[in-house]
Amino acid sequence: MAGCEQKDMHYVFGLAKNRRLIKILGKELHAVQQQFQATGAPARQFQDFSYRTRKSWSRERRVVGKAEHLAQGANPRFVVTSLPPDRLAAQALYEDLYCARGEMENRLKEQQLCLFADRTSCQSMRANQLRLWLSSAAYVLVQALRQHGLRDTPLAQARCDTIRLKLLKIGAVVRVTVRRVWFSLASSCPYQALFAQVFDQLCRWQLPPPDPAPA
Repeated sequence: MAGCEQKDMHYVFGLAKNRRLIKILGKELHAVQQQFQATGAPARQFQDFSYRTRKSWSRERRVVGKAEHLAQGANPRFVVTSLPPDRLAAQALYEDLYCARGEMENRLKEQQLCLFADRTSCQSMRANQLRLWLSSAAYVLVQALRQHGLRDTPLAQARCDTIRLKLLKIGAVVRVTVRRVWFSLASSCPYQALFAQVFDQLCRWQLPPPDPAPA
């Protein structure tokens, strides 16, 4: 944090909870607990405050605390940031900025685990780079399929491996004629209606026109 501040770089980091932080957030934690008990629905509140450790920090810094109560119990979380409150309020800082970082990590993990971006065991760097390029291209294609072909379907938010298993890795008879290529699915295929819907939506999907060339 000190290094970022010396270079005028803004940051948002997760902050490990401790007894002092829990005590500062105590009022909000009690309020969300009562709200959860009254409604049975998850409750969440935020507090914005200045905080400094007893030894390791050289200065006070802005901390945002999330008081949340779920069915499993209390779920307090904290982040420390250099962004001022007038630039980003506490709730937006946590939900729109900090949690978005976690979502980006989930997408990287999805490519690594579901589309084999971690298969870099070749002897040469060029071969490993090619394998990573192919994995990245596969992710772009699956993401386009998810965004446009699977729109308004049960798989609209599915992971890549679920899409591969239920929509792509299915048995079919392929017949090629002069004018057409026929894919015959088994009549017992549980996803044939979904397959037809995705195919129809992809046929109606149009790419946006390219940007005009600069004068």
